[in-house]
Amino acid sequence: MAFVFILLYGIVPHANAQSFSNHPPHGWQLMDFATDSVYGAAVNKAYQELLKGKKSHPVIVAVIDGGLDTAQQDLRGHIWINPGEIPNNGIDDDHNGYVDDVHGWNFIGGKNGKNIIDESSEADREYARLSAIFGGITDSSQVKKKQRAEYRYWLKLKAKREADSADNAETYENLSRVLTAFHQVDSVLREALHRDTITAQSLTGFEPQDSVTAWALNIAYRIFDRIGDDESLESYIAEGDDYLKQTKQKLDALHKDPNALRREIVGDNPFDIRDRNYGNNNVAAGNPMHGTHVAGIIAATRNNGIGIDGVADNVIIMPIRVVPDGDERDKDVALGIRYAVDNGAQIINMSFGKPYSPQKKWVDKAVKYAERKGVLLVHAAGNESSDDDTVPNYPNADFLNSHERAWNFINVGASTAGPDSLIVANFSNYGKKEVDLFAPGDDIYSTVTHNQYASYSGTSMASPMVAGVAALILEYYPKLTARQLKYVIEHAVTTLPGDSVYIPGTNEKTLFANLSRTGGLLNAYQALKLAATLHGKRKISKREEKRIQQIVEMVKGQQGHGPDDAAAAGE
Repeated sequence: MAFVFILLYGIVPHANAQSFSNHPPHGWQLMDFATDSVYGAAVNKAYQELLKGKKSHPVIVAVIDGGLDTAQQDLRGHIWINPGEIPNNGIDDDHNGYVDDVHGWNFIGGKNGKNIIDESSEADREYARLSAIFGGITDSSQVKKKQRAEYRYWLKLKAKREADSADNAETYENLSRVLTAFHQVDSVLREALHRDTITAQSLTGFEPQDSVTAWALNIAYRIFDRIGDDESLESYIAEGDDYLKQTKQKLDALHKDPNALRREIVGDNPFDIRDRNYGNNNVAAGNPMHGTHVAGIIAATRNNGIGIDGVADNVIIMPIRVVPDGDERDKDVALGIRYAVDNGAQIINMSFGKPYSPQKKWVDKAVKYAERKGVLLVHAAGNESSDDDTVPNYPNADFLNSHERAWNFINVGASTAGPDSLIVANFSNYGKKEVDLFAPGDDIYSTVTHNQYASYSGTSMASPMVAGVAALILEYYPKLTARQLKYVIEHAVTTLPGDSVYIPGTNEKTLFANLSRTGGLLNAYQALKLAATLHGKRKISKREEKRIQQIVEMVKGQQGHGPDDAAAAGE
């Protein structure tokens, strides 16, 4: 949400903010620079020139996120069904530890049907844990030798928490003032125009009759100049109100037990990875807006005349809910990865991240498990305009206390539609070692809840672009391994040789090649051409083929109506 706040509070655009008549066209992420003058991933070109008449094979992609609206019209026929589970009988039919997991699993829900929506930050949880150990220490000489490293970690955490608290307090005060003015602008214009909703189009030709209305109109013009014509003033202000609420929750969290809600609702021991049979089957719980947007980028039905076109045309989405409004827990991430692998996902998208990972060893073991099973992991690099090489964003490919890195892990930064110097989104994280490539992630139009569509920006949008292209490649070259998929994607990028770009969050420039390991942009067309030259090494068993075909038939059987429509609104 930090990017939303920048837009709200910084009405004047950042010095290197993108300018493409405010917004590129819907679906620009699928376009090609040569024909469309935007730096899309050349997905449409691949379909038109490389894939016509070719047979595709179904691919299962797990979306580990904050939930998913399984009734979204553009995702019907693409939601995973567990063939080993009988719906709503209260029995764990396939004996995997999860009762009625028909469409996936919600690891942040309770057996009584309640669900975590707002959760604490990892920093608050770590602060609480270490306060019990070091909170009463006033002299570092009192710390035992074996605890000194953790004590130094505690001191850094304590200092950052205090700084963040001060920043949040200032943000809350400033944003409260700004939003008060925005609400006044909205009220004045709605009364003057006799409208319930103010859009850029509704202001066309309007002549204010007094100074107050003129003031409101001027502010509204400045807002629409920044957000474009697709969003209403009311929805934009609602985003700000939501961010203000989150900021207040962060301030309130300073005085609360960060684990209380987990104990009350989920009831597991979050510090014991062996305690794993918890949660519920409501994958649409809470606010599944983000996960639905991510899923649409990958899998929205192509060429159906509604909404948008996804990247892959024969993909099945497995929803796994582990991300609340707050920081996800390492335990849930680790078990979410294992659930996806054990239930047949070939690709896993992870559009989330955080600055602390106290149980990273659990996540590392899950990543290694996915490696052994040949599953590709795709992850969002983060939205802090930060260098992931120096400020870690978790999860990542680096194994704890080791120089070894996961070979099945792709970390993705966000790119814009252009021009060249602005190709890197100003919010995106980057890193010559930690970020593998960039993909379209700015102003991406996709599915959201209740059959609606919206444009979001973030590396959260760039990651499913890569996961979608990986799925597209696997659809047509099903014998490629996860290692080969990663190779193909990374060796077929579009490079910008000699072109300098703004370093995110600054007015300084560097070569585009310096901001990621490949120095390039996602290119589906070139990746598919390269994939055609490889000899696939994936071994597909008869049992796996039969299971996937069974899932496909079940999914097609529900294509005319959304699965669990009644539950899809969440809770």
